Amino acid sequence: MTGAERDTGYGGDDGLADGLDRLWTPHRMTYISGEDRPAGGYEKPTGCPFCLAPGLPAEDSLVVARGEHVFAVLNLYPYNPGHLLVCPYRHVADYTELDEPETVELAAFTKAAMRVVRHVSSAHGFNLGMNQGGVAGAGIAAHLHQHVVPRWGGDANFMPVIGRTKVLPQLLADTRDLLAKAWPA
Repeated sequence: MTGAERDTGYGGDDGLADGLDRLWTPHRMTYISGEDRPAGGYEKPTGCPFCLAPGLPAEDSLVVARGEHVFAVLNLYPYNPGHLLVCPYRHVADYTELDEPETVELAAFTKAAMRVVRHVSSAHGFNLGMNQGGVAGAGIAAHLHQHVVPRWGGDANFMPVIGRTKVLPQLLADTRDLLAKAWPA
């Protein structure tokens, strides 16, 4: 059996399924293919989703909470349920470009995000981080964003490793509503 035959789930040309169930995540193809990238790219605020999100209605933007200098928004392509991004409103690429009030509020929002996610989903731990620049893994390098990724014991099971699929138990809009309700006023 070739790799292509294994990937499609069919053995040879007999047309018989291999007996494995499939979980399809077609929404990820938009991200993988880059179809949702603006024509001018992410470098300019007019095409940057982190600049556009705060101006959209909450149900369309996935914004969970808004501060004076930063906001928290669900990651559209999450690693785990409740994966949040803390972003400054200002379109800056590098952490060293933040001013003092932005730096302080970004830290406070990161702490609040951890508390809220722990409260609503009993996360066992978190991965926190910023990818500074495309070479460091930033998908949208032009607008700084802090990842807050909840983790649970056993959450890195066989699905992402073997199946290359992440199972999310809740729709993003439902997760946004749950976190927004629990966010401190």
